[in-house]
Amino acid sequence: MADTPRSHGRKSIRPSARPRDLLTPNPTLAHAWTARVITLLPQAFPGVLGESLTGRALREGVWSLDTIDLREHGEGRHRNVDDTPAGGGAGMVMRADVMGRAIDTALAGTPRGGPLVYLSPRGAPLTQARAQGLAAGPGVTLVCGRFEGLDQRVIDHYEIEEISLGDFVMTGGEIAAQALIDVCVRLLPGVLGNEASTEEESFSGGLLEHPHYTRPAEWRGRSIPEVLTSGDHGRVARWRREMSERLTAERRPDLWRALHDDSE
Repeated sequence: MADTPRSHGRKSIRPSARPRDLLTPNPTLAHAWTARVITLLPQAFPGVLGESLTGRALREGVWSLDTIDLREHGEGRHRNVDDTPAGGGAGMVMRADVMGRAIDTALAGTPRGGPLVYLSPRGAPLTQARAQGLAAGPGVTLVCGRFEGLDQRVIDHYEIEEISLGDFVMTGGEIAAQALIDVCVRLLPGVLGNEASTEEESFSGGLLEHPHYTRPAEWRGRSIPEVLTSGDHGRVARWRREMSERLTAERRPDLWRALHDDSE
């Protein structure tokens, strides 16, 4: 029996309000790291995630992408997803009942679990350490905000984690969601092809990354630092460490202070 070939068992199943194609180029795989995205713009995905290394990993089943169209869960004939803010004010707010139905649909297809994240400018900053934690799990379900934001009751009820890309406001959470997915997917085994790449880059050791150089040896009067062409790997390692420390102290004093606080 062990030698009997099997043609099933990799795809996972979740309920959907819309019929799915039997043959899809990127099926939901049962054991792949999975990004589920609740959005009003499902056509925006995979976007740039379908290109280069992340796109190849998606096609090879290293990770899986599942979009949940929020509009399908809207209210009434026009599938409304928002309403005026309680207490008055400008803009519109995403309805709790609509988002709740979308989240329930998304979670129904996640037997392996994974955190529920709302991309929000008031969330905790996305860090390399948090991305490593997300990449180490089974996947993530992302809520893309629009308008003035999401009804707070949804955030409280589902205990949603809020994550921000930075101190600025975007028109919606889709670009932020793609950025978060990219940060996580490139950390998955086999995506980069060189595991040392993720160990040496910015933030992995609490420092910004050192400068990089390649051919030609001289360009517009500027030469590659001599140490990098010396063949002395010890000197190269020390130089790179010194450059990382200098850049971090100059450009990110907050990281520099945190690094020294942790070492005390």
